[in-house]
Amino acid sequence: MRREGIATMSNPATEIAQRLADNAEGVCRHFLSKGHREGRYWLVGDARNTPGQSLYVRLVASPDGRGAAGKWSDAATGEHGDLLDIIAIACGHARLRDTLDEARRFLSLPQPPPRDDDPGWRREPKAPAGSPEAAQRLLAACQPVRGTLVEAYLGGRSIASLKTGDPLRFHPRCYYRPSRKDSPGTRRAWPAMIAAVTDLDGAITGVHRTWLDPATVDKAPVAYPRRAMGLLLGNGVRFGAAGPVMVAGEGIETILSLRTIMPALPAIAGLSGAHLAAILFPPQLRRLYIARDDDPAGAAAEKTLTQRAVEAGIETVPLDPMLDDFNSDLRHLGADRLRAHVRSLLAAEDAEHFLLLPG
Repeated sequence: MRREGIATMSNPATEIAQRLADNAEGVCRHFLSKGHREGRYWLVGDARNTPGQSLYVRLVASPDGRGAAGKWSDAATGEHGDLLDIIAIACGHARLRDTLDEARRFLSLPQPPPRDDDPGWRREPKAPAGSPEAAQRLLAACQPVRGTLVEAYLGGRSIASLKTGDPLRFHPRCYYRPSRKDSPGTRRAWPAMIAAVTDLDGAITGVHRTWLDPATVDKAPVAYPRRAMGLLLGNGVRFGAAGPVMVAGEGIETILSLRTIMPALPAIAGLSGAHLAAILFPPQLRRLYIARDDDPAGAAAEKTLTQRAVEAGIETVPLDPMLDDFNSDLRHLGADRLRAHVRSLLAAEDAEHFLLLPG
């Protein structure tokens, strides 16, 4: 049975948020009237009631209990929250007190006694698009990759060595901003593989998005299926804790391909040639393998990164692919040939310690 007398409870915001969640569709029809219901979700452009589909509100709890009714996420900005946030944004409130008053009016609940303004009731502003905070919120709105399109996509690229602690997540409807190279009518939201970009201390500074097409289990048919956001310079997507020996590469799939044969070797993906050249070195690093792509950008990145490493007293060893990159090697030549090729490039002690034996 639903409890009455919310205004007198010790945590009115929590109680009112639950009341709103119990009537999630009614809240959406009132405050997000330019949207529409689609299955278990209410779709609209944003929390300011703009027409569109990038913001989605869960109307009923998911059967597995992971998604609660009333929770929402904006694929365009990475923002997410509950229905109190929707009311605050839709009404332009700066104070939580005003939002609670509006929610009580909507729910036909009694208003609390008058009280002095309390600065502690002010809500924090939403993070600007493209900022580390927006990247963190987008990552928080994701789910693990096990059993999702991300796992299927990587499996199609011969990558199956995923681990629980990997910095990869799945977003079912990630906003895509079409460019001039995209055809008219390009979809604005696709499923996506989201990778966390972190600094040397492990703080999330950005994310990398790879938009995927469920129909083909491949990259989405858009002009730029890969994009990053946040603070990238010096940072990257990290697999494993930093150590005295590491490998650095440009792409996530390059690093995951090498990890298929060297699962214990710490690695970092710089996400582009320019950013690979600028990665910051962990203090314990003594030998760095540079897994470059076979193109001019890869050659330039290797040269710059090698110069920086030498100045820092770090030994560098180039890892050149047999084809255009290491994922091509893995997919077209197989793990055994890739292992034999990489063995010939590794220092003897590293081959013995890190290289996974066949079979």
